[in-house]
Amino acid sequence: MSTHVSRETVPGADPAAHTGPRTGPRAGKLYGVGLGPGDPSLMTLRAVEAIAQADVVAYHCARHGRSIARSIAAKHIREDHVEERLMYPLTVETTDHPGGYRGALNDFYEEASARLAAHLDAGRTVAVLAEGDPLFYGSYQHMHKRLAHRYETEVVPGVTSVSAAAATIGKPLVEAEEILTIIPGTLPEDELAARLAATDSAVVMKLGRTFPAVRRALERTDRLADAHYVERATMEGRRTAPLADVDPDSVPYFSVAVLPSRVDTGPAVPERGEVVVVGTGPAGPQWLTPESRGALASATDLVGYTTYLDRVPVRPGQQRHGSDNKVESERAEFALDLARRGRRVAVVSGGDPGVFAMATAVLEVASQEEYADVPVRVLPGVTAANAAAAKAGAPLGHDYATISLSDRLKPWEVIAERLRAAAAADLVLALYNPGSRSRTWQVAKARELLLELRAPDTPVVVARDVGGPEESVRVLPLADLVPDEVDMRTLLLIGSSQTQAVRRADGRTVAWTPRRYPEAPSGGAV
Repeated sequence: MSTHVSRETVPGADPAAHTGPRTGPRAGKLYGVGLGPGDPSLMTLRAVEAIAQADVVAYHCARHGRSIARSIAAKHIREDHVEERLMYPLTVETTDHPGGYRGALNDFYEEASARLAAHLDAGRTVAVLAEGDPLFYGSYQHMHKRLAHRYETEVVPGVTSVSAAAATIGKPLVEAEEILTIIPGTLPEDELAARLAATDSAVVMKLGRTFPAVRRALERTDRLADAHYVERATMEGRRTAPLADVDPDSVPYFSVAVLPSRVDTGPAVPERGEVVVVGTGPAGPQWLTPESRGALASATDLVGYTTYLDRVPVRPGQQRHGSDNKVESERAEFALDLARRGRRVAVVSGGDPGVFAMATAVLEVASQEEYADVPVRVLPGVTAANAAAAKAGAPLGHDYATISLSDRLKPWEVIAERLRAAAAADLVLALYNPGSRSRTWQVAKARELLLELRAPDTPVVVARDVGGPEESVRVLPLADLVPDEVDMRTLLLIGSSQTQAVRRADGRTVAWTPRRYPEAPSGGAV
């Protein structure tokens, strides 16, 4: 639809050069013009220039016909501009389109881009107006994807609603090494909670009908008290408030939730302390779950073996309490004492905290009467066995047993008995803590014992520093296992009689254990 508006001279533009649409064999130029968050004075000079240079001004609108984008740029639209109003056929309602909601919108974008292409083919320059930034959750991007490869195109960036919201509440979004996450409120509530838990700062877009789920996700992740509500930032009728105080029925689509930087305030001190035992996975942040990231970020204190603490980013206002690896009970007691004084404590553990790690130590101490009222939670992590198995293929595809070869907390006779029992049952074995500087003979003894019950060609996965800079994963026969090459950073996976080792075309050997077990096991296995 084309309409005309009153003529107004734009500074820096030549009105005489725009007496009507240009024609000719040369295609016109496409502009995606970012108008900023709403206040016309926040339009950039380049945005004003692009509109002045255009023959056609296009903008999206809902079926009511009003366009926020046009209202922002109104004083820069001249009488001789051709206006293309790109009216959405629907917004959030249902449709009988055979392709559903997405199909109806795709058809609309095709039709709208064809209308703009007709102008461009006729040699006219087209400026598509976009609130905020054209390529940030904007309608223009759908025109861009369909037209930019065919015509000369320039995208004029604009101030986003994210920046406008931060400016409106006067709070920094991120500082130093903090991470900002932009989240659409249309995500499922569980996904919202996971994203909020895993980040430092966040802005949740597209509220309106999604507000109740966003609020619940903030509450579930203990971020509600820090959240700000911003409506129509920089525009007439703007509103800000603590998000917890906002009536869900009063929230329009053009509003956002903001979790600003924590640098000045640090993690909030809870009314009641708690201990959260966090599994960081076998190595580095790539193994952390969103829930664990959130617990580490919101803790007032971190307690743990120094090597594991070093994997956690330093955060302003957070206290770190490192210690040696052999003082687990003392570390647990220290963490519980901090929590009893009202601190939110994250006890950092490698791998999964419940597998040969800190969860047992914390719960053992927490069972004492003096700590009975201190809340304790255990958050799972990727285990070393699961990480090593994934790198090697699927050797844990059937029943398996997990055994630590460390005889520091249990006699070797117990370890040997369990190795024999698991081997006789034809279970795959995941062997933790195989050796160290002070324990040098256990791997050789385990190999000798297992060769009495397993074939020499039984596949063995030797996984060292999985997820770390010195990662090495090899698959070799049990008879070829060299004990001297195994250290504390190594995990061993010993196959069953059914485990296969197959060399692939790329030269890599993968190991896998079938899920189906034969009805008549060979070799006397049960």
